Amino acid sequence: MNKRALGQNGSPLHESVRAEISRRIADGIYKPGDVIMSTAQLGEEFGVSSITVKRALRDLQSEGVLTSIPGKGTFVKDRRRFIREVDVCMSSQDDARRHGFDTKIELISITKERITDPALSVFELPNKVLLCVRKVIYADGVPIMYDSAYVPTNIADEIVDEFGERYIVDALRRHNVDIKDMSIIIDASPASVEAQRIFSIPNGYPTLRRLYDLKTKDPATFVIGIVESPFDRLACSVRLNSLQLSKMVKTKK
Repeated sequence: MNKRALGQNGSPLHESVRAEISRRIADGIYKPGDVIMSTAQLGEEFGVSSITVKRALRDLQSEGVLTSIPGKGTFVKDRRRFIREVDVCMSSQDDARRHGFDTKIELISITKERITDPALSVFELPNKVLLCVRKVIYADGVPIMYDSAYVPTNIADEIVDEFGERYIVDALRRHNVDIKDMSIIIDASPASVEAQRIFSIPNGYPTLRRLYDLKTKDPATFVIGIVESPFDRLACSVRLNSLQLSKMVKTKK
């Protein structure tokens, strides 16, 4: 396809380049995980400037079609979406298996610090140093969640030892510490610096963000945290039973 062919429909050149790359992805010419040609190669093939190609690639990254990894190139994203049940009564790993995903947890760090993220100020925050557990959750080898969770520093060592291989709620439950109450806020926000690095997404890329405040039957044990996921990798679902639906109807009346 040459420059003249690209411009025949009257569209700006970068939109035509974007449409052609999108077509190749849809047709399976470029498959998920494939690295596409360099800017110079694409410019030569299409007969357009590198500026035009870069603009087309930037648009496709913003749409969640491509991802750029510094020093490695631009890749076609795996656009499968993981559905996360917003229900602490169900094991997170069981939830993943139910949707056909193989999950893995990668512990990044466990540090002592205060909560400084302004997003979490929607909850009543303790004015003291806590343990911050940061981890990445993978589904079928694809990173889908970056989780930063805060727990009291006096939590039992045997529970902390399990944070690297289990979800915190699952680790607590294994030691007979059950969740009594939870508050969850789901919103959208540009990716944090750490999330940009983990997911290989550009600055300003939209993420689905889940803020949570979990209280257990032990008043001294709680979990406050925030999960970030690229908007095209994770969706949250909620199931309501008949009793909950009945309460909602009565509340509206």
